[in-house]
Amino acid sequence: MSDTHVFAWTGRDRQGAAASGEIVGPNPQMARAALRRQGIQPSRLQRKRKPSARRLRGRLKTSDIAFFTRQLATMLRSGVALVQAFDIVASGAEKRRMTDLVRGIRNDVSAGESFATALRRHPAQFDTLFCNLVDAGERAGALEAMLHRIATHKEKTEGLRSKLRKAMVYPIAVICVALAVSGILLIKVVPQFEQIFAGFGAELPAATLLVIAISEFAQEWWLALLVCVAVLLAGFPAARRAAPAREAMDRLVLRLPLIGGISRKSAVARCARTMATTISSGVPLIEALNSVAASAGNSVFAREMHRICEEVAGGRQISAAMRTGRVFPTIVVQMIAVGEESGTLDDMLDRSAAYYEDQVDDTVESLTSLLEPMIMAVLGVLIGGLVIAMYLPIFQLGAVAGGL
Repeated sequence: MSDTHVFAWTGRDRQGAAASGEIVGPNPQMARAALRRQGIQPSRLQRKRKPSARRLRGRLKTSDIAFFTRQLATMLRSGVALVQAFDIVASGAEKRRMTDLVRGIRNDVSAGESFATALRRHPAQFDTLFCNLVDAGERAGALEAMLHRIATHKEKTEGLRSKLRKAMVYPIAVICVALAVSGILLIKVVPQFEQIFAGFGAELPAATLLVIAISEFAQEWWLALLVCVAVLLAGFPAARRAAPAREAMDRLVLRLPLIGGISRKSAVARCARTMATTISSGVPLIEALNSVAASAGNSVFAREMHRICEEVAGGRQISAAMRTGRVFPTIVVQMIAVGEESGTLDDMLDRSAAYYEDQVDDTVESLTSLLEPMIMAVLGVLIGGLVIAMYLPIFQLGAVAGGL
């Protein structure tokens, strides 16, 4: 729509009340005609610049999109017209980027485009699954119910991600602090003790010699170590985008103790939740399975869903295809088989998702309570070991002096 413009208008609605807003059109005449079709009698129409593309760049948080969807669904249920709902959401948004996004969608819908088509103009914020579900809701005349379903799906998906972050952030933060403290001790404190020990003229314990050697290495190569860490942190996102590296990392995560179990359960819950949402929304089965693969969150599960989709397209049942791959737990495969036989597949998938979401929640809580004493023990051994190694010569000197 590069030949269209945004017009700010004021006028009166069907009830004669004062109204204002924005509309997209190729010229003022077409914009006025579009307003009249909506029951608006414009008294003033002024062209304005479209929102800057720079301000619309970047990805909003999943929680922002979920909240926007929930707001929109609630207003539609209350009888508010779609275009008016956009105006209300845009005026109440706290982030300028969200305001510009909603106004852009509102302008496209006002110009005659469908809601799904307007969403597809913003792929960074609305993925294919979101747009396809909205399209299905519009075609079925059940947009409000579909938006509620999408909001619930996104809220539960974001909840799973939050639980995973909760399981990972605490130990990583503590380990980083421990490494920082150890680095300061090795570079700043240990050299001071080394100068003191040089005046003893006695043989140092093996533990002290090891700490001194590590300290000398850290003093000489600390800058190179920092550069290596920075390169690894900067290169990780790029490596993650490469398919072979991403799959290798995902396989490694699934095999890790404790964290691997949480990641696997989270992926199963996400796949089951997405499949339940798409199937219950009337999305064709093959398209639903492709949507699950795109939103799996783990390349191992995504590859497995693509394989299952191919087998289902060839005439196999979902449960039979899942059983062949042995990626999904047996209980999920059995529940899907029951759902296929009884015609309640979406309900069984929804129950499977709820079960594994509860499993993730319980495992995260157990892991957090287990990690705290483990981390404290590791910190005690690491920091305490350094301190004891540096004080051993002093203890030995004191023992020798006491013997004299």
